[in-house]
Amino acid sequence: MLRRVKFRLSYLALAALSSAALLGADVAGVVGRSDLILERPNLKAEEAMPLGNGRLGVAIWSEDGMTIQLNRADTLPRRLSPGQIVVPGLARLIHAPDYQARVDLYNGELRESGGSMQATVWVDSELDAVVIDVKGAGDAPQSVRLRLWPPRQPRGEANPSFALLSETWKDDTALGSSGERFGSLAAVAVKGRNVRAVPRDPHEPQLSFLPEADGSFRIWIAAPTWKGGDARSATQLLLDKIRAAPDTAHRLWWNQFWQHSALMKLESADHSAEYFENLRALDLFLAAAESGDRFPGSQAGVGDLFSSARDFHQWDPAAYWHWNLRMQVAANLGAGVPQLNAPYFRLYRDNLANIERWTREYMANRPGICVPETMRFNGVGIEAEQWTKPAHDCDATWPPYYNARTLSTGAEVSLWIWRQYLLTDDRAFLAQNYPVIAAAARFLLAYAKTGSDGKLHTAPSNAHENQWDVRDPITDICAMRTLFPAVIEASKILHRDADLADRARQALAHVVDLPLEGAPGEQVLAQSYDPGAPVHNSENLGLEPVWPYQLIGPRDPLAIRTWQRRPNKFQNDWSYDPLDAAHIGLSNEMKTALLRLTEKYQAYPSGLAHFVGPEFYREQLGVVAAALQDALAFQTSDALYLAQSWPKDWNAEATMAVNHASRVYLRIRDGRPEAIIFRAGYSGILPYQIGAGPIQNISVTRGEIYDLLNRHTVRSIPTFEGRPADHPKQLGTRTLGLFR
Repeated sequence: MLRRVKFRLSYLALAALSSAALLGADVAGVVGRSDLILERPNLKAEEAMPLGNGRLGVAIWSEDGMTIQLNRADTLPRRLSPGQIVVPGLARLIHAPDYQARVDLYNGELRESGGSMQATVWVDSELDAVVIDVKGAGDAPQSVRLRLWPPRQPRGEANPSFALLSETWKDDTALGSSGERFGSLAAVAVKGRNVRAVPRDPHEPQLSFLPEADGSFRIWIAAPTWKGGDARSATQLLLDKIRAAPDTAHRLWWNQFWQHSALMKLESADHSAEYFENLRALDLFLAAAESGDRFPGSQAGVGDLFSSARDFHQWDPAAYWHWNLRMQVAANLGAGVPQLNAPYFRLYRDNLANIERWTREYMANRPGICVPETMRFNGVGIEAEQWTKPAHDCDATWPPYYNARTLSTGAEVSLWIWRQYLLTDDRAFLAQNYPVIAAAARFLLAYAKTGSDGKLHTAPSNAHENQWDVRDPITDICAMRTLFPAVIEASKILHRDADLADRARQALAHVVDLPLEGAPGEQVLAQSYDPGAPVHNSENLGLEPVWPYQLIGPRDPLAIRTWQRRPNKFQNDWSYDPLDAAHIGLSNEMKTALLRLTEKYQAYPSGLAHFVGPEFYREQLGVVAAALQDALAFQTSDALYLAQSWPKDWNAEATMAVNHASRVYLRIRDGRPEAIIFRAGYSGILPYQIGAGPIQNISVTRGEIYDLLNRHTVRSIPTFEGRPADHPKQLGTRTLGLFR
C-alpha cells in the first residue's frame, strides 16, 4: 500500500504542475476516438482485450461466455498467472445477434451488450481487483469458475463466501536466483442469491448462484501481491474492501490520467492517420495499465500484463531487455506522463548495489556499473533463454556473445534519466537517480583506454548485439558523448562529484569520432571501427547517433545516406525505422515505415503486435507513439525542432510535452503548420526550428503562451474536439477492434 500511495502522490504532483498546459482538447471526445469497437464477440484468446490498473492486468475474451486471465509482474521469476476466470452465463449475451462491445479508454472499462444483457468490466484503481457487473440476466442460474493448469500446484478452497487459489514458491533454482519468495493468489466472490460452492477439481473451484431479483449480479475478483500466509483471512479482508469500494474510482483515475496527458488528433483522406492516432492512444492506455508496480510490467517488449497465453513466455520472464524498453520510456516522455517511467528507473536504481557487485566480480574489478543489457530483476547479468545455455552479460571473461560485452546500457539508462530531468526540471528526481549516472560514468572512464593517437578507445566491446568484441563500437562512442556532458551538468546542479565531472570533461575531448565506412563522399555511419566484423543480429546501429542519442540533427546528409543504405529495412516489431526517419526529417519515409511495420506485425485487434509465440508484444506500439510525437516535436541541446517530418497528406492537432515543464500545441494542415503555440514552463531563451526553416530564438517567460509562427504572445492554447469511435478501424489487413 505504501508503494502505491507514493506512486499516486508523485503522479498528482506532476499533474498539478502541467494541468493548465495540457488542457488543449475536448479530452473525453478525443480519447474516445480511439475506443476499440467489437461488432462481434472476441471468441479467441488472441482476440483478448486488455485492461489494468498498473499492477494487475487482465486479458478478456468471450470464450465460454467470458474468460479473463489475471496477470501480474511480481509473480517472479516466471511471471506466473494468478489464474483465469470463466463466466459461462454470459453465453446468451455474446451469441445474441445484436452483440456489441467497446473498450472505453477514457473510463478504463470494457462494456458489452446483447440479448437484453449488459456486462461491464473494470479493474479497480486502488485495489488489485476486477469487477464484472451484469444486468438483464433474468432468473437463469449462473456460475463462475476459477482455474489454473498443470504443472501448477495451487491450494484451492471454495465456500459460499468465496473461491480461491493460492500458491507460493521460491526463486532459488535458476542461475542468479534472488532467494526471494513469491507467489500468486486469486479469489472470486459473487453478489447474487443462493450462492454456494460446487464440488469439483480443487484446481478449479466454482461458485453457483442466481441473479438478484432485478436480474443483476456482480462478480468480484481479487489478485493481490502474494508471498504466503493465511490465504483465507487475506482474501476475506480484501474482498470486504472491494465490496465497499466506489464503482466510480477507476473512472476518476482514468479521467484524471487523460486530462494530464498530451493528446493527438490525426486525420487523412485514407484514414491511415486516424489508425495511427488510435495506436498511439492505445500505447498511452497500456503504459498506464502496466506501469504502477515496483518494476516495469513489460519485459523483452512483451505485454506481459495483458497475456491470454496462460504461463507461456518466449523470453526469460525474470529478465529485462533494455533495447525493448527504451521506446516505451521515450513515448511516455513525449506524452507528458513521465511518472509512468518510475518502474523503469527503479529497476536500475534499486539494483545499483547488485549491479556494482556484478561489475566488480565479472568486469575485472572495475569501479561503477556495467549495466547488463539483459538483466535479471535482481540486477545480475544472467541471460537464461529456454532454447540455449545461460549466458552472461557484462562479463570480461565470457566467450563472445550477443551482450557479453555490451558496455553502453548504463550510459543509455543515464541518458533517459537526464532527458526526464530536462523535461520536468525535477531536481529531486535527478538527485534520486544521479548515483546511476555517476556509476555508469565511472565504469566507462575505467574501461576506455588512451591509445597512441591520444584518443579514448573501448576494446573489446560489442556494437550492441550486432558485432562482438570489436574496436570502438558506435554505441560506446554515442554513450560517452552523451553521458559525460550529463555527468558534468548534473554534478554542477547537485553540487556533487566535482572530481568526476573534471574527469568526464577531460575525457570528452578525447572521445573518438563516429566510425564511417564507404568511399569518400559516399560514406555512411559504421557500426564500429571494425566494419567488416561478422554481424549477428538485425539492428541498424549506424543510426544510433540519430536516435536515441540525438547527436545528429535533421536533414544531415550523412544520416540520410545511412538511413537509405541501412541493412535491415522494416525488420522486427521493435524496428526503429520510423523514429530514425522522424529525427532525420524524412516525412514520407517515416510514414512508409509506420505503414510497413504495422501491416507486418500489428496482428491483434487490441493493437498489440505479434513477433514470436502466442504472447502480445507492446514494443511496436511504443515505436509508433514515439515516432508520431517526435515527428511533431523533439528537443536537443541545440533547439526545439517542430514539424520536422510530418506527412504532407496527414492533418494533425496535438499537444506535446517538451523540456522545462513546457508544452507545445501544433495544428498542421496539408503538411503546413497553421498554428504552433508554446506555453513556457521556464524563463529564458527558446531556440526553435519549424520544418526546414532557420533556427530562431525567442525570449520566453514562465507561464506565458507564445505563437511561434507569428512571434507574439497569445491568451490560451487552442482547443480541439472529437467524437467517440462508433466502428472498428482497418489498415490494409489489420484491424483495431473486430468487424462483424
